[in-house]
Formats: sequence, C-alpha cells, structure tokens
Amino acid sequence: MTKMTQPRIALIAHDKKKDDMITLAAEYLEFLKGCTLSATGTTGGRLHNELGLKVERKHSGPVGGDLQIGAQLVNGEIDCVIFLRDPMTPQPHEPDINALVRACDVHNIACATNLSTARLVLNQLMISRAGAA
Repeated sequence: MTKMTQPRIALIAHDKKKDDMITLAAEYLEFLKGCTLSATGTTGGRLHNELGLKVERKHSGPVGGDLQIGAQLVNGEIDCVIFLRDPMTPQPHEPDINALVRACDVHNIACATNLSTARLVLNQLMISRAGAA
C-alpha cells in the first residue's frame, strides 16, 4: 500500500455473494468511507445505493469488469482485492476471474475470496492505517 494514503480496495462479489458483500461493507462502513473503492457494476451500485459508499463502478464482471479491475491492479492503482466468489456456481467468465486472481499473485496484492479472509485483510488495513496516523 502506498505510504498512508487512502487504501485502494477493489470489491467484487458473485451474484449469490452480493448480500454477503453488503453485510461485510456495513461492518466496516466507517473504515471503507476513508478508502478509495472500485467495484464491478452491480456490486458497486449496491454498495453506493444501500450504504452510501463512493465507489468507482466498472462494468459487470461477465462483460469485462474483472478485467478492468485487473488493469487497475497491474497499473499499481489497487492495494487489495476483496472478491467474494461463489465456488458452487459455474461462472461464464471464469477465465477473467482466474486472470484477476493470477494478477494478484503476480503483483503481490492481497486477494480475499471469502468472508473470513476479507475480514482479516480489512482488519489488518485498519491496524496499519491506525499505526501510521
């Protein structure tokens, strides 16, 4: 993460995980308000409409949103990815999903793919931010 600027977080959720994303974001609402957020289409819309978060919305995942976030990541514009994946439902854009997760690995960017790891990452970001303040 850049030297204590606002954390830059990408938020993505498959259809069956969007409610979980809203619940997670509500738990960390005050922290997330101080972050620069990017999200895929519907997820970003819900985060904005339901929680009032300022979110840079990309396309929906199946039409290129995952790739847009991947491009931000490669350009050094994302510090971590919260990607609540649905492992039980086949995704038509699975190659894009794999490319995004691979880009996280290649560029050493934290990528949380379930609620447990998402909470760990967000908690650590909060601790790091508080320690730098």
